[in-house]
Amino acid sequence: MKALEGRRAFITGSFQGIGFGIAQAFAREGAAIILHGLANPETVASAEKRVLSAGAASVESYTSDLRDPDATQSMIEEILSRGAVDILCNNAGIQHTAPTSEMPRSKWEDITAINLSSYFDTMRLLLPQMQDRGYGRVINIASVHGLVASVAKAPYVAAKHGVIGLTRVAALEYAAVGTRESGGVTVNAICPGWVETALIEPQIQAKVDLNNGDRAAGIADLLSEKQPSRRMATPEDIGALALFLTSHAAHNITGAAIPVDGGWTSQ
Repeated sequence: MKALEGRRAFITGSFQGIGFGIAQAFAREGAAIILHGLANPETVASAEKRVLSAGAASVESYTSDLRDPDATQSMIEEILSRGAVDILCNNAGIQHTAPTSEMPRSKWEDITAINLSSYFDTMRLLLPQMQDRGYGRVINIASVHGLVASVAKAPYVAAKHGVIGLTRVAALEYAAVGTRESGGVTVNAICPGWVETALIEPQIQAKVDLNNGDRAAGIADLLSEKQPSRRMATPEDIGALALFLTSHAAHNITGAAIPVDGGWTSQ
């Protein structure tokens, strides 16, 4: 029997990147997968096909703007009308860089709405039904920027610090739910540093070009200022960690903010 057979997992921002890597990891263990994001029909269809090929029991997809709490509530109600959600992975996020004095107020609103407030919305709506069954896993994708700061990223850093605080509060509120046998309800955050995704490929390629086409050297150059390992994680790496956090063995891991940052936050 696969580890997640009979489980249903909802991953926001999961048509590509880290979210898709997590969806793939859960699919390989037999979970029913609920994908989410803002994408064109071709991207949605491709993601669904790949998740089913990986072994998902079923796949559903939702396109919804997480800046709108009413839309989020309607989406969650529709998801729950089709069955319980055992695993929630909040991954959706956006970014915009500018000095604080030049950051548009609208960017602050958008980034905090998607990167923090939407996490609160999904958690408040889905944690009670996890409590009722004595098993649930919330995995919030924060960031190394939930633990340390960088210049020109005020709303992103503020939101990611907020995700870790939100994670710890919910972990305390649900810590005593369930039993070792049922698995309990846990709430944790994963804090990635550099992850090799399509989103940052232009930054990688610029450094590769400066290093005579040597991709490994280009990545090492890009990471040299921040990430001591000088190598990136992959979405599959993050998926493997998220998968472990869904296990019964992880029933006493809650309220954690786990860095996957090549030593960045150890400096």
